[in-house]
Amino acid sequence: MKNPVKWMLYCLLVLLFLLHNDFWFWKTPQLVLGIPIGLLYHIGYCLVATLLMAAFVKARGDWGEK
Repeated sequence: MKNPVKWMLYCLLVLLFLLHNDFWFWKTPQLVLGIPIGLLYHIGYCLVATLLMAAFVKARGDWGEK
């Protein structure tokens, strides 16, 4: 393995892709903080996806350098 950090990031990206469709909360009417639990799941999903993409940019390291 050349770079274990990049390997881990790619594995997390695949996992995030697999967790995107939340079949388990699709028909659940439960409210959490006044919003449907499926919407709360996707809010959390978007936050995790944002952090993962930021980790990809940080792992790249040399963007923006001239």
